[in-house]
Amino acid sequence: MKNPNTGFSPEHYAFSSGEHRGKKVIWIKFPRDQKLLATLKEVCMPYWSATQKSWYVTDNKTYRTLFHLPIPLVGKETLSKISTANLHAFTEYQNMLLLKGFSQNTMRTYSVEFAQLLYIIRDFPVWQLTPEKLKSYFLYCTTELALSENQIHSRMNAVKFYFEKVLHRDKMFFDIPRPKKPLQLPKALNTAEIKKLFAVVENPKHRLILQLCYGMGLRVSEIAQLKIQHIDSAANRVLIERGKGKKDRYVNLPVSILQNMRDYYRDYRPKEFLFEGQFGGHLTTRSVQQVFKLAMLKAGIRKKIGIHGLRHSYATHLLEYGTDISLIQRLLGHNDIRTTLIYTHVTDRQTNKVASPLDKL
Repeated sequence: MKNPNTGFSPEHYAFSSGEHRGKKVIWIKFPRDQKLLATLKEVCMPYWSATQKSWYVTDNKTYRTLFHLPIPLVGKETLSKISTANLHAFTEYQNMLLLKGFSQNTMRTYSVEFAQLLYIIRDFPVWQLTPEKLKSYFLYCTTELALSENQIHSRMNAVKFYFEKVLHRDKMFFDIPRPKKPLQLPKALNTAEIKKLFAVVENPKHRLILQLCYGMGLRVSEIAQLKIQHIDSAANRVLIERGKGKKDRYVNLPVSILQNMRDYYRDYRPKEFLFEGQFGGHLTTRSVQQVFKLAMLKAGIRKKIGIHGLRHSYATHLLEYGTDISLIQRLLGHNDIRTTLIYTHVTDRQTNKVASPLDKL
């Protein structure tokens, strides 16, 4: 896709990974054309290598996103710590993650957690680990590394994936005790804080991002990748394409936001994604998170809460307004109603009416 401001299109260039003077780089090759070079320099700062007769930039996530290149699940440093005895097992592990079609975040989390086990066992073949040895490893994670319950569960799931999905072993972890997860309630903002948050944001693009996050209960990745073609203003609904779990769903478009959206579209003229990044494509999740963080600081709201709290606030406030829990489940895209039911712990209209005995003294 072209950047509407620069005309940059990755399809006109050939990219490859490599090293230059001991550093990871992305080589950029294209026909000898001053216009292509000028366009490239508008979106990045390439260097010329006389020895390789090629332009290059530092190999990082920003440039990989700009050039539409895949982002590695783990870095070179992670691979360097894995013994050669287990490198093949790690490659098989990552290949199976790819075949299963997991999201980039899930694949990255599983890969890093599995790598932690490989660091510890060093040259010992991972496929020869017994349930007893694995129990000892998880005990070490609990007592020596002092990992949280959620971290232990994440690491167990990653290791379990290797033995059950890669090696096709029986479900060998049923007799390995798992720590009980703490019941952590969703953190939300009240309606007064939501209003205050929107009021302090002067940039119309940033304000619209936060309004839609809250107004439709979107995840940060969903707002970042929201496409113009999926917004149906006539029916007041929006298609959320390939949300968590790669599921499509429809959410309701707030009527009160329509004029703001039209004004934004007139001023910014986005092409494909509603919120485009500096170099084209969709806005990064990190940029969206930064918008929320700065708005919270400016509003003077001191709650320790991330942008996902706007989604929690959406669900909490819908429940307070009397919306049926099954409808909230559908709008949020939850598979299991039990996931949605946690919001009943945050807001209970009947419990809130109970006065403390202290107030009756």
